[in-house]
Amino acid sequence: MIPDPAAFIAAHTRLQRPPHTPEIELWLADEITPIWRLTEEELGAMGVPPPFWAFAWAGGQGVARWLLDNPEEARGRECLDLATGSGLVAIAAMKCGAASTLAADIDPFCAAAVALNAEANGVEVSFTDADLLESPPPDVELICAGDVFYEKPLAERAHAWLERAHPAGVRVLLGDPGRTYFDRRGLKQLAEYRVPTTRELEDAEVKRTGVWTFA
Repeated sequence: MIPDPAAFIAAHTRLQRPPHTPEIELWLADEITPIWRLTEEELGAMGVPPPFWAFAWAGGQGVARWLLDNPEEARGRECLDLATGSGLVAIAAMKCGAASTLAADIDPFCAAAVALNAEANGVEVSFTDADLLESPPPDVELICAGDVFYEKPLAERAHAWLERAHPAGVRVLLGDPGRTYFDRRGLKQLAEYRVPTTRELEDAEVKRTGVWTFA
C-alpha cells in the first residue's frame, strides 16, 4: 500500500500545460529518472514500470488534441480511456461534454494522479484499476487509447481487445507516435500531428503522431 500517493505526486511534480494540449493542466514531472527512482522507493520495490502517469505522452496528446478539435466525438457519450496514465485523454473527453468518462490503468499511482488532474481542470472522471483487457470491452460508446503499443505483448492484447469493441458499434480512437508494435491493419488515419516532446522521453524532440480508428 502507498501511504499517500496524492501527497507524493504533489511533492514531486508541478502543474504544467502539455505543449500540444495547452487547454489542459496536469501534474507532471520534468525528468523521468528522478521520479522513477522515487516511485521505486515509495513502493519499496525495484524494476517497477516507468511512471507513465507523470508525463503527457505523444500518443495521448494526439488523441486529446483530436477530441478538443472535434468535440462531437465525445459530446454526450459514455467514454473509456484505456491505460489512462495522467488522465489527459479522459479529461479532454469531459471538456468536450462527454456524459461520463472512465479512466482505466493498473498503475498504483494513477488513481491519485487522475483525481488530482481532473480536479485541476474542473471535471469529474471515474477511475478503475482493473485490467480491462481480461474481460470483454465494456458497454460504452467511445474508447480512447493513447500510446499503448510500446511493448509487444500489451500491443497485441490491446489491439485484439479494441478490435472486438468496434463491431459492437463502439467508436475507437487510437493515438500512436510510430511505436514499433503499433499494428495498422484494419485502421484508417484521422489526423497526424507534430507533437513537441523531450529527449528525456523520446528519440526526437518532435514526434509525428497519428490518430487512428477502425475502418
